[in-house]
Amino acid sequence: MFSSVAHLARANPFNAPHLLLVQDGLTGPRSSPAGPPGPPRRSRNLAAAAVEEQYSCDYGSGRFFILCGLGGIISCGTTHTALVPLDLVKCRMQVDPQKYKGIFNGFSVTLKEDGVRGLAKGWAPTFIGYSMQGLCKFGFYEVFKVLYSNMLGEENAYLWRTSLYLAASASAEFFADIALAPMEAAKVRIQTQPGYANTLRDAAPKMYKEEGLKAFYKGVAPLWMRQIPYTMMKFACFERTVEALYKFVVPKPRSECSKPEQLVVTFVAGYIAGVFCAIVSHPADSVVSVLNKEKGSSASQVLQRLGFKGVWKGLFARIIMIGTLTALQWFIYDSVKVYFRLPRPPPPEMPESLKKKLGLTQ
Repeated sequence: MFSSVAHLARANPFNAPHLLLVQDGLTGPRSSPAGPPGPPRRSRNLAAAAVEEQYSCDYGSGRFFILCGLGGIISCGTTHTALVPLDLVKCRMQVDPQKYKGIFNGFSVTLKEDGVRGLAKGWAPTFIGYSMQGLCKFGFYEVFKVLYSNMLGEENAYLWRTSLYLAASASAEFFADIALAPMEAAKVRIQTQPGYANTLRDAAPKMYKEEGLKAFYKGVAPLWMRQIPYTMMKFACFERTVEALYKFVVPKPRSECSKPEQLVVTFVAGYIAGVFCAIVSHPADSVVSVLNKEKGSSASQVLQRLGFKGVWKGLFARIIMIGTLTALQWFIYDSVKVYFRLPRPPPPEMPESLKKKLGLTQ
């Protein structure tokens, strides 16, 4: 699959416009029967070496997708694990609002009952689960973005780029949630059921003994309800925010910005996207938290019992958590791309062929 997608990526300029421009600019004009010959072979070889040194692989190649998946593991696994204390309090506020009345009260009660170590409950399933989710989320997003853009063609991929981002991210998250579901179920049990289990080693066998495999996957549908809208917003909002920042805020083109300056733009766009992500996905997040705590309940039963007001409990904590989380994830993911010298296409520009059709160029 990677090899076929890689071939398509090289065939469509929308997917890597900056690579094609760099290559055309370095290698010079190709010789043709009617025109003058191109530059000497030695010059072309030196130019090719320069391109090879600039990027460690081609955009859309198998190596590119694998390293993007690695970037997803690092960005999602580390950030979610670092925010376990906040996530623990948020989950407890959702499942027991009478006891945990607010974010500060939640921390106070948890520290009083469990001590500082209690704030780290659920770190192992969080790290494993969200590392697997990050692998699929970011890795498959890049795969589906290349695949769908080639299905649309260069001009339509530009015109319908927001829909392309939405479709690619939704497709990626579908698989990411299947990878996340078992660890998410164990995490919620550990964090919200006092005395049930303190570690993943204790929780997983106990859950399997009580409900079988259903215990690990009964929350996958609510996860899709929570994570797919969240991820669609996360990627589409981020991509369009980056585009808007370079167009209206940053005083110089992206090509003239240093790598640290580009990463600052990435962080800001990630935080803006994260705030919207939190709002869109919070009701489903409340349902998932309660559902994984209780035996024998369905998502519709939990939703009916919580009501409209109940599903918004813990939203402030989630906005802080998801805003910070999303900004850090995009920053780390983009930093991994910089470290491995992966192609990072600039915000898309209207293809010349489309400009001619619309009469925007002579």
